[in-house]
Amino acid sequence: MTAIPSLRQRRRAAAVQEIVNAAEQHITEHGPGALSLRAIAQSLGMTVQALYHYFPSRDALVTALIAKAYEDLADALEETVASAEDDPAVPRLMVVAESYRRWAVEHPELFQLLYGAPLRHYAAPAEGPTTQAVRRISGLFERALFDGYTAEQFAAADMPELSADFRKFTEGLTPDGRGELPASATALFLGAWGRMHGLVSLEVFGHTSFIGVHQAEIFRVEMQSLYQDIRKRLPATGQPPKDAVDKRGTGDRQGSASP
Repeated sequence: MTAIPSLRQRRRAAAVQEIVNAAEQHITEHGPGALSLRAIAQSLGMTVQALYHYFPSRDALVTALIAKAYEDLADALEETVASAEDDPAVPRLMVVAESYRRWAVEHPELFQLLYGAPLRHYAAPAEGPTTQAVRRISGLFERALFDGYTAEQFAAADMPELSADFRKFTEGLTPDGRGELPASATALFLGAWGRMHGLVSLEVFGHTSFIGVHQAEIFRVEMQSLYQDIRKRLPATGQPPKDAVDKRGTGDRQGSASP
């Protein structure tokens, strides 16, 4: 049976949550680069010294803010997937990607906290709450990209030759989402993430504002192209890589199957 928190513990938890909410509001109004513990403390009617009673350093508060932003983003993605209609014509990758962009556009300051210029002198704790939150989001995208594919399909992926150093590196990565991914799938995942995240970042940071309302359409078209590219690179089970087919001189590149 789980022990009921004491009154003192509940009051402390409530105070911590109030500080985090105030800090998040400060970032929303002034941007992550203007984070000020003094301003946050003043908005709550407390001294900076009192704030340190709950967060022993600025970095501890920043870590809590980053972890919360990641968790809020992951919650939004999961809620969108859970509520999406089961439509074979709309791949889960499209659902997740559209939700990711929507959250970023609606919360630009928090997106900048996560993916913008790092806060000066801040370093996230190794294997801390921010790392765990990132892995949760990574798992969501891995499942959207690769659910239904097999190890055999990954092994036959139509990709340039990966170096031995990279393959060795991927063996030491912490499993996310589906579990351990082979080097080919890891390379596909990172490339897909770069295409999606890069376009969202350009929009959030104002670099594609010149196309106005068409930003949503451009993003959707690129995500459709990304999905088709993944399908083409991962053939049906047992099918040889495309370069192997070409080397046999057939010149007939067989079609891929959807996951």
